[in-house]
Amino acid sequence: MRHGETPNVPEAATSATSGRSYYGRPILKQPAWKTPDAPLYLFLGGLAGASATTAAVADLTGRPGLARAGRYVAAAGATASVGTLVHDLGRPARFLHMLRVFKPTSPLSVGSWILAPFSAAATAAAVSAATGVLPRWGRTVGIAAGALGPAMCTYTAVLLADTAIPVWHESYRELPFAFAGSALASAGGAALLAAPPADHPPVRRLVVVGAALELAAVTRIERRKDITAEPYRKGRVRTLLTAGRVLTGVGAGLALVGRRNRALSALAGVSLLAGGLCTRFGIFEAGHESARDPKYVVRPQRDRLARQGGR
Repeated sequence: MRHGETPNVPEAATSATSGRSYYGRPILKQPAWKTPDAPLYLFLGGLAGASATTAAVADLTGRPGLARAGRYVAAAGATASVGTLVHDLGRPARFLHMLRVFKPTSPLSVGSWILAPFSAAATAAAVSAATGVLPRWGRTVGIAAGALGPAMCTYTAVLLADTAIPVWHESYRELPFAFAGSALASAGGAALLAAPPADHPPVRRLVVVGAALELAAVTRIERRKDITAEPYRKGRVRTLLTAGRVLTGVGAGLALVGRRNRALSALAGVSLLAGGLCTRFGIFEAGHESARDPKYVVRPQRDRLARQGGR
């Protein structure tokens, strides 16, 4: 295009059934990550990270029961998270290849280097807590895992936002808060199930903070005025996100009212975990939906060109 010429981008075909554009092909390829591996990876990693941090804080504030439960959940979540990632990659060696180089500009590379030491530290802390072997070392690596926990909760949000998938890329401001809040609420739910009732009061506060953060961030994503928010409000994605919102809200409410009722606390924990899972699946599915329809690629580009032309 010559300097000064006005770009003439034809309207893309946006048939809901074909989802194809200029040459009978989608503009973007579908994400290579598979379902359910990828959304489970997002959920389990966040759960593990928030649980490890909760365990570290509990250890430092004299709540050994909560610390032990958090370390078990963190280790289980980290192990399962690595398992889903390896299954998605197809071969275990591919995960090891991701660790051959550390590239600070790549969220995938940084994420791999967060996941590997976190999983090792979380597992070692849980083994020490279960066996009583090397308790000081177990406590040290448990605190190290807790320090990495916030990064575990949010790096997957950065990973999604760094792609060309429109709804993920345009939500780069809100996704880290949505993932962090969801991770906190899910970790609180797991603690309500696994920790002694005497340690539940701080867990309930954690649940309320996490649920509020998750619901506020997801609501902001859904209510954005640009077209890339549309996939969050339609079809299966809307159903998943609505279920996540309801389950998280109900779980937070039950956590508050069930202070002396173990059955209600357990129900709150299950509800919070299910809500976090629905939220991750909904956000992941929204990315696939936006990649299928070319209007979510073309329209934002045309809008940006129009704004630039009006300056």
